[in-house]
Amino acid sequence: MLSPARIRPLRPPAQADEPRGAGRRAGRRAHRWWLALLAGALLATVVASLAIGAGDVPLGRVLPGVLSPDDESRAELIVHELRLPRTLLGIVVGMALGLAGAVMQALTRNPLAEPGLLGVNGGAALAVVIVIGAFQVDDPLVYVWAAFAGAAGAAAVVYMIGARGRGGASPARLVLAGAAVNAVFSALTAGLMLLSPHSFNGFRFWQVGSLGGREISVFVRILPFVVAGIVLALLLARPLNALAMGDDAGRALGSRPGRTRALGALAIVVLCGAATASAGPIAFLGLAVPFIVRTLVGPDLRLVLPYSLLLAPVLLLGADIIGRIITPGELETGIVTAFLGAPLFAVMVRRGRTRDL
Repeated sequence: MLSPARIRPLRPPAQADEPRGAGRRAGRRAHRWWLALLAGALLATVVASLAIGAGDVPLGRVLPGVLSPDDESRAELIVHELRLPRTLLGIVVGMALGLAGAVMQALTRNPLAEPGLLGVNGGAALAVVIVIGAFQVDDPLVYVWAAFAGAAGAAAVVYMIGARGRGGASPARLVLAGAAVNAVFSALTAGLMLLSPHSFNGFRFWQVGSLGGREISVFVRILPFVVAGIVLALLLARPLNALAMGDDAGRALGSRPGRTRALGALAIVVLCGAATASAGPIAFLGLAVPFIVRTLVGPDLRLVLPYSLLLAPVLLLGADIIGRIITPGELETGIVTAFLGAPLFAVMVRRGRTRDL
């Protein structure tokens, strides 16, 4: 006979399930807190971007400078004419690059992938050099359309090469085709610059990657493309989650791998093409942002994509602010992101803070 001390009362099912349900609720609360924290960080960075620069603007002048600047107030004119277009462009470019990087890494199932692997940056750069050298164009708005067309054309070539043969456009084939196409386009770009000094002079500022010197019309022209790319990428969260388990498992869950890859590539082209066209090729952001987000929330793309959407503009605007104040002149944003991003990425890889996609 069992002694009373060894008899354990049965817990009702509701109590048995309570730790698991409590854990899920705690996880959802943590995700909401992270989301609120990133939204607050984005708002603070936007205000700092409008106020900080070569000539600091008092916080009391920022809002009037955005809404209705006084022609006699130099501080408000600086905010409205120079910093507001720069900040708006930084927001949409950051969102585009962060989201494009997350989709790219999910599409290739490679946590070290970045949008340039599809040849987007190489195609955009080649198109800009051709427009400058062949047509002697110096209009930044023309660069936007040329770079966007070059990015789309490069991605189409990569997809056609990767889709040939058995198995279709597998992640490994897309990466290899993108690397090859990007190398060819980079070589052509370098050759054209050597043949035309005018092309080099007009291209070098764009190539570094910068948010400065752009008018509000550049932001207006790329905004519809970025919005369309964001919507498409967010709609692909569930299909990409299913695709991460393999093509067969994805089909069993109702996903269509071929269509998902095609739509994912389209989202990358639209987002990264618009960002590169307007601000030049900015390194590291599309690589590091999804990497950092996955350390916070795991590999679920329903969380990775919106978190990347908020974190990327915070980092890009922060780099832009640092570039304004770190030197007596101004250091371009693309240089700052490279200097800050490369050591951070090396530290994260060394510590092994990665999660499988």
